[in-house]
Amino acid sequence: MNKLYILGLTSFVLFLGSCTDEFDELNENPNSPEAVDPQFLLANVISVEADQNAFYQGFRLANYIQQFAASVEFERIDRYEMGTNSEYWNTIFQLLSDIKSMRELQGSNEAYNAVGDVMQSFLFSQLTDMWGDVPYTEAVNALDGQFTPAYDTQESIYTDPDTGILAVLERAAATLENSNATINGDVLFNGNLNKWMRFANSLRLRYLMRISKRLTDYSEIQALALSGKLMQSNEDNAVLPYLTSAPNQYPMTLSSLGLYQEHRMTTTVDSVLTLWNDPRANILYKPTQVSVNSGTPEFKGLMNGQDRETIAEKGIDLNDVSLFGAIFRDVPDGVDAQFMQYSEVQFALAEATERGYITGSVQSYYEAGVRASFEYYGVDVPAGYLVQEAIALNGTDNLNKILTQKWFSLISNGHEAWFNVRRTGIPSLKPGPDNLNDDKYPVRYLYPESEQATNSSNYKIAAERIGGDNINSKGWWEKE
Repeated sequence: MNKLYILGLTSFVLFLGSCTDEFDELNENPNSPEAVDPQFLLANVISVEADQNAFYQGFRLANYIQQFAASVEFERIDRYEMGTNSEYWNTIFQLLSDIKSMRELQGSNEAYNAVGDVMQSFLFSQLTDMWGDVPYTEAVNALDGQFTPAYDTQESIYTDPDTGILAVLERAAATLENSNATINGDVLFNGNLNKWMRFANSLRLRYLMRISKRLTDYSEIQALALSGKLMQSNEDNAVLPYLTSAPNQYPMTLSSLGLYQEHRMTTTVDSVLTLWNDPRANILYKPTQVSVNSGTPEFKGLMNGQDRETIAEKGIDLNDVSLFGAIFRDVPDGVDAQFMQYSEVQFALAEATERGYITGSVQSYYEAGVRASFEYYGVDVPAGYLVQEAIALNGTDNLNKILTQKWFSLISNGHEAWFNVRRTGIPSLKPGPDNLNDDKYPVRYLYPESEQATNSSNYKIAAERIGGDNINSKGWWEKE
């Protein structure tokens, strides 16, 4: 509404300007640019969403749901009090509005538009995978006077042949592959359209696997696997590095010590990494203070979903529970803001091959995914790691091994591990003893209260269509 008011005021000023030759000159503000360059909007969209995905959504919230972190007292999301996550909902729509504005600015071009399509697709996938049916085709029409957008079905959001995420990404990738245009403000790939093309195609693979239960034709996945146009190595990772100085440090390094200490290694992670004898533990977590003091450093996890009374009754010494690693707290640029890694692409291809969706070498894809994850964290794959019984593919438990490795590789990468667990059930994440959801694993956030208040009619239709606005209403792609 403020923007509309400003537009009206501007028109009024222009009208007055026609009455005097001096008015325009007298009212020019030399310190205020008359037009915004698209590069600034692009940089803002990427950096804001990077922070959201890596920290506010990834580390602070999703790590509890995905059982990478356990809470010691205050974070009730660990007990499945999900709430609405309305701040992220609002942020996404603000960023979608920025993308729309970027397209319309003087200086925009086909490359800005295609990159905007990639980021828009990522943002809309976040919306639908976290809330279900959401506004899509009418989502950013507020400036055109449409303040009560209809909710599109999750199926159409992904699969509509013209407007769906998969179709948009396919067109964007083709444009990026063939465009000679240039872009500025690209803090993710520094203007490298080839890497944007690979990111677009890799996201398309991610979403095809997301909806794979609903597919009967897997030729698109096969074509992508054979295309040579997916991410080829960690050099293609869609990650935004944090810097050593404020305000571009990883947000946890600037947060309170109490917030950091609230996040502990889980018994789920502890059991998996112990089974694997996995050295990535040394990077992602810290040995317990008790074990360090005794001279025998070891890692120890805390069960998810316990309130502080239960922890106290069990006599758990929190100094004997591992914290997250130094890269998350002590080193300002110790982590990247992840959108997608090459390892995820390889695990997706390994799963697709194992399920018979495509042809190829399950072993090659799987081992490439594991090696890429180790390389990303600067850790050597130990001799004999890949031939351990708990790691090696044996033909009978392959999916569990592939998807558990994929799950762990997605630590702090937003809610992506949650989406995969919901789709596959691997690993099997059990609600903690003090959970607030009747021992059920949650599959969505609640719609924001603002939608109930200002878009009530469309909200009610959507809520009824998905089976009720509660955290257990499964989306289209995950229903059995």
